[in-house]
Amino acid sequence: MTTEIALFYGSSTCYTEIASEKIQTELQDKFDVSIKLFNIAEEDILQAQDFEYLLFGIPTWDYGELQEDWEDCWDNIDDIDFSGKKVAIFGLGDQVGYPEWFLDAMGYLHDKVAALGAQMCGYWPNQGYSFDGSTALTEDETLFKGLALDEENEFEQTEARISQWCQQIMAEFQT
Repeated sequence: MTTEIALFYGSSTCYTEIASEKIQTELQDKFDVSIKLFNIAEEDILQAQDFEYLLFGIPTWDYGELQEDWEDCWDNIDDIDFSGKKVAIFGLGDQVGYPEWFLDAMGYLHDKVAALGAQMCGYWPNQGYSFDGSTALTEDETLFKGLALDEENEFEQTEARISQWCQQIMAEFQT
């Protein structure tokens, strides 16, 4: 039986949308899954309630701010019952231009969804990145709370990171 995964993303400059499509292709090409993409600028985040497996894509803007589509639906996330759901997050940020706030929005989203009862998956090592601070780091600061992508400065590493992360989250989703 094919596993259904919903991938919700917000994207102002198309980078998060492109990453979402790459993740969709990677997962569908290598696993028996169906990935449904939801652009939260056009579709209701409350549809997440209908899925057991969820992926969220969120870019960080400026000085650690939420992307506007996520900001618009932020309060609605509280109405989703995440108990029994497995959730993995990927974030986009600029570690050179905004090193003090790298991927902060991913940290905010992770903490919100985890507090609502989700089983969080997809943590990612912070090695190979150069930044000053991030709310997207785990308490021991060795992992990001999701896949870390930097399309501004490390575009050439995105596909390999996505491929490895997709392998990881599918293993975690199945446990």
